[in-house]
Amino acid sequence: MSEPAGRAKNRGGDADDLITAWGLFYEALNATAPLLLRGIDPSGGDMSGPWFEVLIRLQRSPDHRLPMSRLAREVSLSSGGFTKLADRLERKGYLTRQACPSDRRVVYAVLTPQGRDVAEKARAKHVELLQEHVLGPLGEDGLRCFADHARRLRDSSVRA
Repeated sequence: MSEPAGRAKNRGGDADDLITAWGLFYEALNATAPLLLRGIDPSGGDMSGPWFEVLIRLQRSPDHRLPMSRLAREVSLSSGGFTKLADRLERKGYLTRQACPSDRRVVYAVLTPQGRDVAEKARAKHVELLQEHVLGPLGEDGLRCFADHARRLRDSSVRA
């Protein structure tokens, strides 16, 4: 007996269950992500995701610097898109560009002291929001499970 249209089985069970699970994850991410950026700008306003990602990645990097090409990749921006973002962050005084002394092709984005201060304040507010909107609903065990699953998905896509 064949399955009705749209109810095909897959390796893990019902195809509709797989589509539903992925859809729920996607909806949860889209609903939660803006909540995690509310009020994290030092002015008390929201911060755009790419700004926050750049500041946090640089804050957590050795010497608060990363090659611009790598940073663009990590925040999912094109080279041109990242250049425009870096220009805005530089105008705000949050980062500077630094040439690599051993390879003229490499330019580093470097967090300034003002950028480090902004990143630290944004990070502290972001942690509060993560505790409220992620840890609160999931609990500690749920968060560990979520992180394990997210890591597994990320790592499997790197190998693909």
